[in-house]
Amino acid sequence: MKFGIIKERKSPPDRRVVLSPEACKKVETTFSSAKIVVEPSDIRVYKDSEYTDKDITVASEMQNCDVLIGVKEVPIDALLPNKKYFFFSHTIKKQPYNRNLLKAFLEKNIEFYDHEVIVNAKGARLVAFGRYAGIVGAYNGFRAYGLKYGSYALPKAETVKDQPALIAELKKIQLPNIKILLTGKGRVGNGAKEMLDGMGLQKVTLKAYLEEEFNTPVYCQIDALEYNKRKDGERSSKQEFFDKPSEYKSNFFRFAKVTDFYIAGHFYGDGAPYLFTKEDAKHPDFKIRVVADVSCDIDGPVASTIKASTIADPVYGYNPETEKETDYKNPNAIAVMAVDNLPCELPRDASVGFGESFTKHVIPAFFNNDKDGVLERARMTKDGKLTPRFSYLQDYVDGK
Repeated sequence: MKFGIIKERKSPPDRRVVLSPEACKKVETTFSSAKIVVEPSDIRVYKDSEYTDKDITVASEMQNCDVLIGVKEVPIDALLPNKKYFFFSHTIKKQPYNRNLLKAFLEKNIEFYDHEVIVNAKGARLVAFGRYAGIVGAYNGFRAYGLKYGSYALPKAETVKDQPALIAELKKIQLPNIKILLTGKGRVGNGAKEMLDGMGLQKVTLKAYLEEEFNTPVYCQIDALEYNKRKDGERSSKQEFFDKPSEYKSNFFRFAKVTDFYIAGHFYGDGAPYLFTKEDAKHPDFKIRVVADVSCDIDGPVASTIKASTIADPVYGYNPETEKETDYKNPNAIAVMAVDNLPCELPRDASVGFGESFTKHVIPAFFNNDKDGVLERARMTKDGKLTPRFSYLQDYVDGK
């Protein structure tokens, strides 16, 4: 079985890779019949020489590989027919801009596997960059706070080597006694928490956060049932919230009244209530003035996120009164950091973490007859057709 690590061709360029040189070596050592070929790249975070130093072949021979593995979407004209591909296609939610990409998989007889749907039998994702989005998102949020108030200056995350170096930068800043709210306890939320803990911030209970004042900066991490409640007032469960989100309403405003800086690291599902609305943001008691929206759902549950920002220009201002973009330094503006490709700013760490999961959960499936069904669940197309699991995309393919 020959695996090809493809060059990233999407613009703007992505420096991440699914398998680091160490991960490639581990695969070839663990599975005697596995061979990895790395396509040459001048943008990848690992130099070609770092692969050859590990005796991994670097060559433009993707046409001779059985399985081709990348991170971002492959341009249609670069897709090789009759191959197996792994990458993020951004098609499972019927995204209009990638409809032709999914059509191309079918037309070129590509057996396609999307990283986003590599899940276990219970539907939990097995490989993801979420932790690194949380890590970089939290850092960028503190950078946005310093920029808004002119109180300190942090270097851009993309110029810093790794997570320990990011934490070292955060330890240098002096924060006033602000309250920081973090939503979410999944990969993203806990990635952000690593940064808050790493810089030595005090974590407080929900009750203390809402009711007490502090002489130092503090943070509180909350989960879905702490910022949502049943409309009928009955007892609830997290699983019920995920199954029947329409039966819930937001209970977030009580936090907005005491929060200075908000980090959004939650998962937002279809039909779930918004955390805060545009009307909420107009309320005189609404206190939040800096938002790091790691989840980055445009015009969604975080009303101030009216667009994605970029690594080059990561912060914009939201005027609650006009509901329009404004200068983020305006005292009444909410400074919004909503970069939608955060892990790209920490490409080496993100590649290592993603590769560890991929080598643990995906690669073995090619050598054990997919005994756990990992490949079967992630396979979106085969033999020029959508697989049964993804047949719901047929009207999307047909343009209906």
